[in-house]
Amino acid sequence: MSTSTASKRAAKPAAAASKATNTPTTAPSAAPVREGFGALPHPGGTTFRVWAPAASAVSVVGTFNNWDKQAHPLQAETDGNWAADLPGVQAGAGYKYVLQTPAGELTRNDPYARAVTNSAGHSLVFDPFDFDWEGDNFQMPVWNDLIIYELHIGTFNVKQEGQPGTFRDVIERLDYLRNLGVNCIEIMPATEFPGAYSWGYNPSNPFALESDYGGAEGFRELVKAAHQQGIAVILDVVYNHFGPGDLDLWQFDGWQENDGGGIYFYNDWRAKTPWGDNRPDYGRPEVRRYIRDNALMWLEDYHCDGLRMDAIAFIRNVNGEEDPGADLPDGWSLMRWVNEEIRNRQPWKITIAEDLRSNPAITAGPDQGGEGFSAQWSASFIYPVHEALTQMEDRDRDMHAVSRAICTAYNGDAFQRVIYTESHDEVANGKSRLPEEIMPGNVDNYFAKKRMVLGAGLVFTAPGIPMLFQGQEFLAPGSFNDTEPLQWDWAEAHGGLTQLYRDLIALRRDLRGVTPGLRGQGCHVSHVNNDDKILAFARWDDSPENATIVVINFANQSQQGYTIGLPAGGEWTVRFNSDWAGYDADFQDFPCFGTHTEDGEYDGYAQHGHLDLGPYAVVILSRG
Repeated sequence: MSTSTASKRAAKPAAAASKATNTPTTAPSAAPVREGFGALPHPGGTTFRVWAPAASAVSVVGTFNNWDKQAHPLQAETDGNWAADLPGVQAGAGYKYVLQTPAGELTRNDPYARAVTNSAGHSLVFDPFDFDWEGDNFQMPVWNDLIIYELHIGTFNVKQEGQPGTFRDVIERLDYLRNLGVNCIEIMPATEFPGAYSWGYNPSNPFALESDYGGAEGFRELVKAAHQQGIAVILDVVYNHFGPGDLDLWQFDGWQENDGGGIYFYNDWRAKTPWGDNRPDYGRPEVRRYIRDNALMWLEDYHCDGLRMDAIAFIRNVNGEEDPGADLPDGWSLMRWVNEEIRNRQPWKITIAEDLRSNPAITAGPDQGGEGFSAQWSASFIYPVHEALTQMEDRDRDMHAVSRAICTAYNGDAFQRVIYTESHDEVANGKSRLPEEIMPGNVDNYFAKKRMVLGAGLVFTAPGIPMLFQGQEFLAPGSFNDTEPLQWDWAEAHGGLTQLYRDLIALRRDLRGVTPGLRGQGCHVSHVNNDDKILAFARWDDSPENATIVVINFANQSQQGYTIGLPAGGEWTVRFNSDWAGYDADFQDFPCFGTHTEDGEYDGYAQHGHLDLGPYAVVILSRG
């Protein structure tokens, strides 16, 4: 994948931001001076433009006219748009639209509002170019070097009891993430939602950043600081539904059918989602533009390095299934269009789909009839691996199912999938974090830690883009919810396990120059022993003979002199042994000294070697 960068728009100094309550010096201009939608500040004032095709009249009210609905009417344009330019109105001014509609007079927040006081408050004029990026020219890592760390702003690093965490609080932990080896954070949805606590999947103002998290200013500071630490930023966005709470988009200009959502939504059977009858109308050009504009805004104005799009199965199908009778062709074409726009403008940025239907067309190129996502969360990895790790009895672990999960690729590209054992969905809603699932109420138990490590070993050695969920690396207990802060004292108590993750990440990225195979496309499972519960597989970049070998013992039984086939002769050196007591005092320090090959066919190779394996252990080898 390309890692080139485009020249960035020169930013205005922060000092250029204007006062909030300036009064217009003249009547609205006859011709607005800026194109686009929302409140568009410029040196002489602000252009306001809104789409409201059912309205008979629209005016803008705010701090600049004492909220007088008679003071500043908008002029009707083509295609149901209304606009006016107000000289003297500057960034920070509060405003709303007053619409005369078939449903009576309505007062609405701006659908394109870049900032709001809160989800039930009013919109704020916002200048996207008043931030000093200091020449930010971040180089996005190539996909085969990417390590994603999913986090939730409100709980990741809470500094004030009784208040959610903020964008600035996350900045304080960036050095920790960099030292862990993480080079990409994926932020759960951070646009304005009702109240102070939420996962973020109930967006009320899709263009505005959550005010309790620190708003746009705090978010830009986080992106800038992350880039300075060498960390990319991916934002989770929600286009499968809007709302349902504090949603001024609902029946925005008074028009609706079947008691539906009006102009921004389907108003028939296609509106139904698991989150309400609030699916956007993907066939309406103005709604398609609204979603496209939103996606591009995060990448261009906020310098995000990618987007993770939530539950896109419900964008392409009403029921989120492979059900032709409920397909939404307009949803499919919308996602393809958005991805094409991103590829054309900033092809080095990543888009990740959460589809979880193992459909290769999601990441196939638009020229091949696909949606054009860069990667997708891999259902074919998480489910069989999670099943194997959480079985109580060793005899019930299915090594054949795990082996099939290892080398899966979409469209022949190993890095079109994101692999993980924990995500926000996998550790909540009746489910728990992996160690908690293994040993409920006792995550410090030997078995919970040991089998968690098996999962980590697979995530960082199987082909794909590895992803961690916040706190996973220090054995965070329980389940995830949006009101319980991450317990950072666990990081100190389990520093050895954090070191284990740090070592695995270093090997995965080949930071030590001894495991280039883990960055390659090559993958072959050579050894599946479903009786003793042992797997071995090879990963390579340029040649199978230069492979990195991964051996995993899924049983609580050590092995001495265990034979596996190897792709090349010579000395094979141990680069990682998870049973080291330095990682955890409960681990047994079972030694594994590597092996020198012997001639003789085994596992389909012309030579083989013998290894000692600890119980529930991961061993990584490469040639000296």
